[in-house]
Amino acid sequence: MKEKLITDELINKRLEAKGFGEKQIEDEDLAKEAVLKHFSVELTDDYSGNADFYIYEESTADGYSVFVATHDQRGRININENVYYYDSDLGDALEEHIRYSNGDEDNPEIIYVDDLHQQFIDDAIMQLFEYLAERFEEEVIDELKDEGYVYDEPTPKTTAEFINEVNNMLS
Repeated sequence: MKEKLITDELINKRLEAKGFGEKQIEDEDLAKEAVLKHFSVELTDDYSGNADFYIYEESTADGYSVFVATHDQRGRININENVYYYDSDLGDALEEHIRYSNGDEDNPEIIYVDDLHQQFIDDAIMQLFEYLAERFEEEVIDELKDEGYVYDEPTPKTTAEFINEVNNMLS
């Protein structure tokens, strides 16, 4: 009986079915869609006051720009926790919020971002994509093993073959 082998192609096929394969890695829009769908999150730049999380730019009294990332849009902003001087730091706040969001398919979590074309959004999405892809790859490999698949193990070398191979590499 021929063994069923775990191959990179087989793993990728299963990962693509979950939305986290090579096809999605190569297409940022597909990757973003997969991440947002997995976490049941929607990003919007349409302010309605009903979002679950808000990221937006504000101006200080002396004209400097700062960035706010908060659950609370009703004026109770904690300067130490919710205000950022650099927009590049917003990616971590967005990633954390998405990762621990409580949305579901019927009632997704809404995240308001005043400009959906910011680099920090892409950075957060790619971090989450990589995290999920690694997690799903482990899951796929476990599923394949449970289905009787095995890795193609090379035949063990004799000591003489191993020494010969090492000598060839060193010469």
